[in-house]
Amino acid sequence: MSEPIPRRPRRTAAKLKADVAAALAWLKKNSSARYRDGMARYGLPSDKALGVPVGTIQKLGKQLGKDHELAGALWATDVYEARLLVAYVGEPAKLTPAQMDRWCRDFDNWGVLDTVCFVLFNESPHAWKKIEQWCRRKPEFERRAGFVLLACLSWRDESDDARFLHGLELIEQGATDGRNFVKKGVNWALRSVGRRSRKLHTAATALAKRLAASDDTTARWVGKDAYRQLTGPAMLQRIKRLPPAGR
Repeated sequence: MSEPIPRRPRRTAAKLKADVAAALAWLKKNSSARYRDGMARYGLPSDKALGVPVGTIQKLGKQLGKDHELAGALWATDVYEARLLVAYVGEPAKLTPAQMDRWCRDFDNWGVLDTVCFVLFNESPHAWKKIEQWCRRKPEFERRAGFVLLACLSWRDESDDARFLHGLELIEQGATDGRNFVKKGVNWALRSVGRRSRKLHTAATALAKRLAASDDTTARWVGKDAYRQLTGPAMLQRIKRLPPAGR
C-alpha cells in the first residue's frame, strides 16, 4: 500500500505574503531591463513586467513546486512574470470554474493567456466547459482564451473526435471576428484540431476551404492560412501515420 501524500502545512497570511515577496525578489534579481524593453517587439506590454525570460521563470517554478495557494497570491500581484509563474506552480485539480473565469477576465496580453492555457488550464477537468463558454465571450482576450484552450486540448486531450468536431463548429462561428488576437486564436485552433486524426483532418480541411471562399475578409484569411498548412507535405505525411479516427 502506497504512503499517503503529506499535506502542505497551512500557511498564515504573513507566511503567504512573505513567500510572494520572496518569489518577486527572485524574479527581480533575475530580470533584465534590456529583455523587458524588447518585449514590445512581440506585442507584449512591459508596463507591468520585470524582464525575465520564460525559461528562467520555469526554473523558479521547478524550485517552488506545485502550490495552488501561492499561485492565487502570485496572480493577484498583477506582475507579468508572476502571472506566468502561476502556470507552473498552479494545480489543475484545484482550479474551480469561478477561478478560471476570474483569471480569464484578467487576461490582457497573449503571453500570459497562452502560457496559462497551454500549461495549466488545459489540464483542468473544467476545460471543455470553459471552451464552450469563452469562445462566445465578447472581450477580445476572453474570446481568444476559448480558442487557444481548444488548440491546447487538441495537442494533449484524450477525448474522442466528437468533441473536436463540435470545436470546429465554434471555430466556424468565430472565424469572422477580425480582432487580431481572436482571429489568430481561431486559426491556431483550426490547424491544431486538423492534426489529431484523419477524420478530423478531413473535416478541418473542408472547413478551411469553405472559409477561404468566404466573402468575409477575416474568414478568408483564417481559411487560406489554415488550408495551406493543413495540406502541406509535412502535415500530409503526419496524417498518413495517424488512425482514421481519434481516441
